[in-house]
Amino acid sequence: MSTENNVATEPLFKIDNYIDNLVKKIELLSYVNPVNIEEEKEKFFASKYLTDPVFVYPSRDFDKFKLHKEFFALPLASIKDNELRNLYEEIIYFYSGLIQCIETIGEGKKFYYNSLRSFGSPTEQDVENAKFILHFEDEDLQAAMFQPKYSSEDAVAIFREYASQYDFDFDIKSSDKMAAIAMVSNNLKTLFVNSNHTFSDNEMAVLNNHEIGVHLVTTMNGLLHQLKIFSHGLPNNEETQEGLAVFSEYMSGNLTLKRLKELAYRVIAVHSLAKGYSFSKTFRLLHNNYDLDRETAFYITLRAHRGGGFTKDYLYLSGLKKVYDYYQSQQDLSLLLTGKVSLEYVDTIESLIEKGLAVSSKHITDAFTKNKNTNKTIDFILSSLK
Repeated sequence: MSTENNVATEPLFKIDNYIDNLVKKIELLSYVNPVNIEEEKEKFFASKYLTDPVFVYPSRDFDKFKLHKEFFALPLASIKDNELRNLYEEIIYFYSGLIQCIETIGEGKKFYYNSLRSFGSPTEQDVENAKFILHFEDEDLQAAMFQPKYSSEDAVAIFREYASQYDFDFDIKSSDKMAAIAMVSNNLKTLFVNSNHTFSDNEMAVLNNHEIGVHLVTTMNGLLHQLKIFSHGLPNNEETQEGLAVFSEYMSGNLTLKRLKELAYRVIAVHSLAKGYSFSKTFRLLHNNYDLDRETAFYITLRAHRGGGFTKDYLYLSGLKKVYDYYQSQQDLSLLLTGKVSLEYVDTIESLIEKGLAVSSKHITDAFTKNKNTNKTIDFILSSLK
């Protein structure tokens, strides 16, 4: 970038750095996972699925009023480039919404409405897509690939071995306070593994491609830019990032009907929030109406109802469809790996690269080099989703 350009963009970098310091404090997933999941699960099962769990959440370690004030006090008018000024205005509103989510975790409808503003809710078409998937006959779950066999310690070793193909370092830690069986903390550059779970071969293959192949790849690529917002996330990045991660499962040949049905059940669970269902009613819908085993039904219900109603989970399926269509139209997947970005900003990313304010992806998801899916049912489903 020229010296002249550096001078012209100096206010941009000051604002970007300031946002970087603010955003490090507000990783939503650090706050929305209850700390007493297993205890409340036992009580819930003992109540014959009638008494809603009472979850406890980590305490906030930031001043919400101060954060809001600092975000909206940023001098965006000093950014002369219209495209960049508009982008950072959208970024500020996006993160302000996340702060509102965090500050109302555990407050029922307050959190739900803030979650709606940040992540939206399933459309009727999303629900129809989910029901379409659930109409397909189940696979043979007795197959060896689905049988639980790896402890969390075994899983850590498998993750380490898989990650050796990528040129970056990260931490792996076990936790017994997770709604997911594994998850990446972007700010901590850490893969957390659920110590209460026993993993199958299929789950390990899925998680390698999903968590390391996409979530950590985009984390590490995001850190390579001059603009730090790439590592924290552009507005509405969750749908693209989760869709991209599941698409990696597909491209690596590990996306199964069982997994697609799991994503469909998540849509059904989030849709139940819109209908005003309680935790126990959503659980009974999945367990009784859809014959889902009680462990799986509990965790899918937990994911949707944590915090007071967390709507993000429906985005995995809609995101997968959008990324699949993007790939089928022969678009450049590497642009979606440049950081925590979203499909709606592809043109902006290309523009920032041209302006010297962003760089192309260094780390490329291994699964994206060749489509290894051989499951014709999966292809039919993905191409049929509306």
